[in-house]
Amino acid sequence: MSKDDQTKAFLSQYADEVAARAQSLREIIFASLPDVIEQLDLKAKMVGYCYGQKYSELICVIIPSKKGLKLGFNRGVSLSDTNGLLQGTGKISRYVDIKSQDQINSPDLKALLTQALLLYREVAATKKIKK
Repeated sequence: MSKDDQTKAFLSQYADEVAARAQSLREIIFASLPDVIEQLDLKAKMVGYCYGQKYSELICVIIPSKKGLKLGFNRGVSLSDTNGLLQGTGKISRYVDIKSQDQINSPDLKALLTQALLLYREVAATKKIKK
């Protein structure tokens, strides 16, 4: 089974609405983050998007649940969020509670993904990690 099929099978365990939104979110992530690596973490029940194996190379994660869907951002506290999408109180990460397809397609969410990629590249350049 391919990685794509494994991720789709994982997401299909959730309510149809959650699975459909997660699939749409995957498409936006792949379109926004060139050559990103998708990593399924069954134990943590999430799908990560990164440019390597280290936590510092993680850009974002899709977190499905019975109640809904979240898009988590590593270094979310460093992102400019003028429209107040980001939630959470962690020292590093923040998340967006995905409530609708319109939200997934919104320019605001795409802007957060673009910012997250630029921030990753900036940090990678200073730490000499793989870009």
